[in-house]
Amino acid sequence: MDKRRRWRLAAWLLVAGVVVSLAAGLFHAESNDANDHVASFSAYAASGIWTFVHLCQFVGMALLTGGLFVLLPALIVRPGLLAVTARFGALSAAIALALYGALQAVDGVALKHAADAWATAAEPEKAMRFATAEGIRWLEWGMRSYQSFLLGTALVLFGIVVAATRQVSRVIGYLMVLSGVAYLAQGWIIGAEGFVAANRWPTLIGIVATLAWTVWLLVSALRMKASTRSTSGQVDG
Repeated sequence: MDKRRRWRLAAWLLVAGVVVSLAAGLFHAESNDANDHVASFSAYAASGIWTFVHLCQFVGMALLTGGLFVLLPALIVRPGLLAVTARFGALSAAIALALYGALQAVDGVALKHAADAWATAAEPEKAMRFATAEGIRWLEWGMRSYQSFLLGTALVLFGIVVAATRQVSRVIGYLMVLSGVAYLAQGWIIGAEGFVAANRWPTLIGIVATLAWTVWLLVSALRMKASTRSTSGQVDG
């Protein structure tokens, strides 16, 4: 596969991942305060598509991660620090995807069943059912926190390589780093306090920055000239 085709495939996968994730998020049941567990669990129990939405979110993350892996051999760098940086970025992305799959199993399946059981339980059992659902919620916080750390690390490392190799605009790499930092901030906030209001700005910055660099990368890849060879060494896939 020539360089241009690699960049285009990577860009399409990345954009598809973002679009699927954002589209799924539009149907995600919410309460006004995600840390208000009574309101949140009531919304989750009332959602008939909760599990499907989370499956779609996982598909979106898998597409995004696939795009990063296709991008890896497209980033033509000489053996050395940048090549190692790219490989560690890919490793971080792979671990982040594994954690995201586990996260969606906890949030999309276990928490849904726990919320349903709480909502339909007889009054003497409600406190016990609520405690079970809340324990699963806290597990979700922990998994989401570490998944955000790993995804943020992957985006920062890939962004550094993209900016350093200059095969596309360096600003794309800088935006990748910005989105990665936003995910790192989300990981810290969610791990410490859960889904509090303070997490809204890092989340918004992460979404906007990711949408910007993926679309910009796709446009750059579509405009890339048909160059199939390079004298530099490639990062092995």
